[in-house]
Amino acid sequence: MNSRRDFLQKLGVSALALRLAAFSGRAYGKDRDDTAFDGPVLRVAIMGLGSYGTRVAEAMQACTKAKLVGVISGTPSKIKNWQSKYGIPEKNCYNYENFDEIKSNPDIDAVYVITPNGLHHDEVIRVAKAGKHVICEKPMALNAKEGHEMIDACEKANVKLLVGYRMHFEPKTLEVIRLRKAGDFGKILFFQGLCGFTIGDPNQWRLNKQLAGGGSLMDIGIYAINGSRYMTGEDPVWVTAQETKTDPVKFKEGVDETIQFQFGFPSGATASCLSTYTMNDLDRFFLDGEKGFAEMQPSTGYGPIMGRTSFGELTQPVTVHQTVQMDEMSDIIFKGKQPVVPIDGYEALKDLKLIDAIYLAAKTGEKVEVKL
Repeated sequence: MNSRRDFLQKLGVSALALRLAAFSGRAYGKDRDDTAFDGPVLRVAIMGLGSYGTRVAEAMQACTKAKLVGVISGTPSKIKNWQSKYGIPEKNCYNYENFDEIKSNPDIDAVYVITPNGLHHDEVIRVAKAGKHVICEKPMALNAKEGHEMIDACEKANVKLLVGYRMHFEPKTLEVIRLRKAGDFGKILFFQGLCGFTIGDPNQWRLNKQLAGGGSLMDIGIYAINGSRYMTGEDPVWVTAQETKTDPVKFKEGVDETIQFQFGFPSGATASCLSTYTMNDLDRFFLDGEKGFAEMQPSTGYGPIMGRTSFGELTQPVTVHQTVQMDEMSDIIFKGKQPVVPIDGYEALKDLKLIDAIYLAAKTGEKVEVKL
């Protein structure tokens, strides 16, 4: 299947470079093991053993502060394979019918929900009720209403709700944010985010309105939505949007093929973004200020992020995003660490409000005021 994740992997790096990056990530993890980390280790069960769940599991082998200890899946054969590969005990294996029983399992601290978007709401609430911390893939839910309910459930259960915003820990991304905060770019004027690929199998869940919640915007477009905010350092106050559909058979009612959307920010800066399932080689961020610019391409792929600014190339180290993310999440949960850019439920809720506004603007053709 030609999925978004397959595309990002292909766009970001060649097969050889990906292996080298993965190797360097594992080696880095091993080096960190030698420092004899003696703090608390976040014990994680992954829910959803598909392609991205597998990527997270592989990356976690290099973690020093997080460990894969459990699985939740509706496919018994996958559970058996993961048990064998990752040494997961039978008592830490669940299916979608019985995973509420995780409540009585003291060996699991958190559950990482990596399932189709339309399932996040109910699954996150069930995990919270079981008393476990929750990590949820993005977008966190189908809309802001669901997002509010998920946040409320986690707060009521006194558990953390974190979202898989891996780019919030990526070194080159963080360097651009540092430069912007330091004023090196001057007053920010404009952001552009281009995210897209040509999607394959028309029967996959990403083209199913009930499971995906939409189309390209709910998949690849979330990167431009979130990126516009951390790159500019502001939250939008208005949204306009236009939808284009060339194949109504493949992209049925409620499943967007291509959406262009624009944001306006309190400072007067604007953003112009595109999310599409019918154009390849789109993974680019551009930030423009009065004193300089930053350009990243690839900007969100799994392989090495590449970028430059008006001051020169970005040379920060290549990391395995999910390895760094999981170790950072351990510190957030156990030590209350505050990341440079938040990854909590409220951060994700802002993106959901913007998704709601984009769809409304595309439907009505009108400017939609937003308050995040």
